[in-house]
Amino acid sequence: QVQLEESGGGSVQAGGSLRLSCAVSEYSYSSVSSVSMAWFRQAPGKEREGVAAINKYGVTAYANSVKGRFTISRDNAKNTLFLQMNNLKPEDTAMYYCAAGRPGAATLTLIQSYYFAWGQGTQVTVSS
Repeated sequence: QVQLEESGGGSVQAGGSLRLSCAVSEYSYSSVSSVSMAWFRQAPGKEREGVAAINKYGVTAYANSVKGRFTISRDNAKNTLFLQMNNLKPEDTAMYYCAAGRPGAATLTLIQSYYFAWGQGTQVTVSS
């Protein structure tokens, strides 16, 4: 069974940076490079939204609200997904989740229903 564990959340002031990590453990995955993965976030009272995605070819996609500020990447050897967040804004405050798709597909999407495995989330709070 896929297990995803996020870390790296915290509280920062506007303009600051954070780097989120998502460790992936699953016996049938050879590497995070074999699947599409993504970051989502959910603010209080709002629906969960896609933030950034990366497919098995390394192609990335971002929500318009984070383009130019956030960068999704992965370390295949460590089976870890990252989200580098720069120039954070108060509206970035949310619980951040990583998600994994099924092996083999090269789908690049921020649609939640595509992803079948989810972490428990890590809280990011940005103060003005």
